[in-house]
Amino acid sequence: MTGVLTIVGLGPGDPRYLTPAAAEALASATDIVGYGPYVDRVPERPDLRKHASDNRVELDRARFALDLAAKGASVAVVSGGDPGVFAMAAAVFEAVENGDPSWRGLDIRVEPGITAMLAAAARVGAPLGGDFCAMSLSDNLKPWEVVEARLRAAVAADFTVALYNPISSARPWQLGAAFEIVAETRGPDTPIILARAVGRTDERIRIVPLAEVEASMADMSTIVIIGASTTRLIERPESATPYVYTPRSYGVRP
Repeated sequence: MTGVLTIVGLGPGDPRYLTPAAAEALASATDIVGYGPYVDRVPERPDLRKHASDNRVELDRARFALDLAAKGASVAVVSGGDPGVFAMAAAVFEAVENGDPSWRGLDIRVEPGITAMLAAAARVGAPLGGDFCAMSLSDNLKPWEVVEARLRAAVAADFTVALYNPISSARPWQLGAAFEIVAETRGPDTPIILARAVGRTDERIRIVPLAEVEASMADMSTIVIIGASTTRLIERPESATPYVYTPRSYGVRP
């Protein structure tokens, strides 16, 4: 097989955050495959074919891309942020494992990108400076009972928690339920970072104490970061947005 399939992370939105390696993969691709809004972020070229699809057809999209590559195309499957974080890389390899045996002979590469939680954390300071975990609140691909159990375990272990896919019109209640679970253990002043559309023109960052946060403050373009018990706010002069950080030390001073 002569085709190549590269799974490309486009970063959070600002073209400056696209890695040079990812840009090279896009420039050499004959075909771009992905969710419509991500495909739209790739500049047009006369010789470039774009194949956009809906957000809930990851495996179908992966099979289509693999078939294109098997026929000799140089395919870039695009994801926002990093393709290995709740994105297309897992779908492609799942399709490879369960699909046409010939796909295992393809040259498949993954080009990483800046994922949303890292972009959001950089905007406010260093909330992920200590131990942290990332979860998706979506129960489209796993039952809510699993989501809830994992969130309870993460909160009990006192991780800073980054929540992807926090809320949508089809899933309006899960984020509120998550905040209620967090409030069982974390104090009312625990900082909650709501970072929407980081790196885009409609970016909005809010830092709200747990006692005042509401699910309606987020949407599907929002990454939610829940502080650990050790996460701190540094107030700044003239009502500037405070810095937020989580020390690396935990009960022990160096």
